[in-house]
Amino acid sequence: MKRISRGSVSSRPARLGTVVLLALTSASVAAADDGWGPLGVTADAVATPRSARVGALFAADGSGRPAGGHFCTASVAHSPRGDLIVTAAHCLDGSGDDPVFVPGYRDGRAPYGVWKVTRRYLPEAWTRDRDEDGDLAFATVAARDGERLEDVTGADRFTTGVATGATGVTVTGYPDSREVPIVCANKPVPYSRTQQRIHCPGFTGGTSGSPWVNGDHEIVGVLGGHEEGGSTADTSYSVVLGRTAAELYERAAGGS
Repeated sequence: MKRISRGSVSSRPARLGTVVLLALTSASVAAADDGWGPLGVTADAVATPRSARVGALFAADGSGRPAGGHFCTASVAHSPRGDLIVTAAHCLDGSGDDPVFVPGYRDGRAPYGVWKVTRRYLPEAWTRDRDEDGDLAFATVAARDGERLEDVTGADRFTTGVATGATGVTVTGYPDSREVPIVCANKPVPYSRTQQRIHCPGFTGGTSGSPWVNGDHEIVGVLGGHEEGGSTADTSYSVVLGRTAAELYERAAGGS
């Protein structure tokens, strides 16, 4: 199977034209006993204050504004300093200028501002060997007008050690062919001891870094890992968040 990244920095074809996105209302995305439902259905994400915790990554121009199209997804992870985002390592391993994060991005608008990445945190397994089990990264962003990112958008808790499939999760991401995010809920299943996967149609290029958030508002997966997120639009992967992920979070949250 061809290995194609979910980040548009690679040449993954956009296949959303082959996927029917159902126009669900916010009322139809209702809480289920084990997560969010209906399961396995992809739709445009409804704009809410909570959905602003997920955003798109862009290259930056000379003035720190988004330049070109968005290339990956990231989300706000709670931290003591309130300045932390989480995404896939392959989204941040370039050697160019630091990107910008646009939470709640829609149709060319940045309703919660544009936030400049100031520092990246990638695991050694990825930087040394591009090991798919290390395809996870954090970054800090600069404050804007005296405000921290988390004060503006809120945050979900990055949580390690949760058993795969213990609960349903919602996955929210930005396909590079679209200007609004998509969302899907389902139960992850194990792929290997170190990788988990989920069936959600339409997660094509640009959705790398999408958070997997459970009903307790915990980030328990990040789209990436095996085949940098998967080589088909319908099945996505994440590193199992264990000790290595916890150590990376502690380093990033502490600014060390």
